[in-house]
Amino acid sequence: MILLGIESSCDETAVAVVKDGAVKANAIYSQIAKHAPYGGVVPEIASRDHVKKMPGIIEQALAEANCTFDDLDGIAVTYGPGLSSSLLIGYSAARALSLRLNLPIMGVNHHEGHIYSVFLGDEPPVLEGSFPMLTLLVSGGDTRLVYMKEPGHYEVIGQTIDDAAGEALDKGATLLGLGYPGGPVIQKFAEGGNPNAVRFPRGLDNPGGEWTYSYDRKLCFSFSGLKTSLLYYLQKNPSALEDENEKRDVTASYQEAVADALTRRMERALKKYKCASFSCAGGVSLNKPLRAKLAVLSEKTGIPLKLSTSKFCTDNAAMIAGAAAIKLRAGLPFAAPEDVNPNLTLENWAG
Repeated sequence: MILLGIESSCDETAVAVVKDGAVKANAIYSQIAKHAPYGGVVPEIASRDHVKKMPGIIEQALAEANCTFDDLDGIAVTYGPGLSSSLLIGYSAARALSLRLNLPIMGVNHHEGHIYSVFLGDEPPVLEGSFPMLTLLVSGGDTRLVYMKEPGHYEVIGQTIDDAAGEALDKGATLLGLGYPGGPVIQKFAEGGNPNAVRFPRGLDNPGGEWTYSYDRKLCFSFSGLKTSLLYYLQKNPSALEDENEKRDVTASYQEAVADALTRRMERALKKYKCASFSCAGGVSLNKPLRAKLAVLSEKTGIPLKLSTSKFCTDNAAMIAGAAAIKLRAGLPFAAPEDVNPNLTLENWAG
């Protein structure tokens, strides 16, 4: 079965072609340069650019896969969560193609796509032996731990109570004057710096205070205090912004705090839940220190670690079509969403 995947939840216009779960084409147009001057994504700019680029990206993906519209068996499209104005562009394109080509549509949760990105490749995905699986989802404005007894079973066991890891990196980069997006620029500048030069907080490590969330506190994340700690440190130590070596050490320490906080929660979760494997998915999973820490954790626990290849970590359409292919293989029918849902949450396939 050949599926065309469409993803436009934020600032990437992406289209992919997947055959029986194997990626045949993965075309992406990134808007990073357009949003960089503003230090973040501007929704109106994003949606307008999606309108301009979508037709060409669709043609590019089909050409890369060496197929035509007539070869397609269905369309997979992201319908949430994300920016509503951006989601609408991809959703509208999918609906238009569906009507014109008489093809069925399957709506895919953006986060669901990231979760299954760890199985993507040139060959059909192999899921056997991977479940139960624990996933650290670090995508854009989202940071959470998801326990999966089997494909399609999503149990959120911990999440951020304020800023996400990606947001913390973006804000940290802004405070350090490094630019946007935060993750890549912080990682690049931190190379050669001392990650232990400054002890920044890991968030929620100190017990105390009222806890009103239903999740286990030890499995939850908090990055707002980390950002504030960096702000106060820079105010008290202005030389940290003037001396490049000192600034590099501060940057490396800040990055270390983010990666360490994420890994600590994963380690605690692995002790609490029985897993055949664990994974990390989403844009922040590209971070080298985080990957290194998770690899050490895998060796320590003896539990296999699954990571996406770099081209599937950030937003892409292959993960959307790939997730749809896995759903279809599991016996689920095509299900076209009635509309986009910017606040879509993960739900079990069984309802």
